[in-house]
Amino acid sequence: MNSEPIRPTPQEQLVSLVPALRAFARQFVRNGSDIDDLVQEAVAKALAHVDRFEPRGPDAMKSWLFTIMRNTFLTQCKSRKRSPIGSVDDLASLEVPVHSNQEMALFANDVRAALKNLPVKHRKALIYVAWGLSYEETAGLCGCEIGTIKSRVNRARGHLAARLNGANVSPDTRGSPIRKS
Repeated sequence: MNSEPIRPTPQEQLVSLVPALRAFARQFVRNGSDIDDLVQEAVAKALAHVDRFEPRGPDAMKSWLFTIMRNTFLTQCKSRKRSPIGSVDDLASLEVPVHSNQEMALFANDVRAALKNLPVKHRKALIYVAWGLSYEETAGLCGCEIGTIKSRVNRARGHLAARLNGANVSPDTRGSPIRKS
């Protein structure tokens, strides 16, 4: 009997990481269909070159896929810059977007600042779950129980919501959304 665990194929690993790819794609694009397009293109490129993948650790596939997605996005940006915009009449008929890039950039900075104020345990749990990992996977990575992860994620969300709504919440203050566990 062989006691060695069965390892998933690179294709199976790739399929299992699609939720994490979708979460990562949100860093680049906001529209749901754009997210789907970016994930699809990254997965297609990865499948076409899966023979080049070299496993070098437990998170090698995820790193490889994230690199492919980032490079795909950057390539798309470069090609958009080179493509002609159209006539002045075409531009005049376009609707103004609801949110400007400046507002989104400011909001992203606020989120980053609020994340930095979280205790490391809470920040890691929230980020893993936001990347699409299950509570079970996150608990395994953090070395604690699922209930602890759920609690940390809930506290982190509460802290972020309070921070982003203008409340000044200290992660060390008793009675705040964040309590050390």
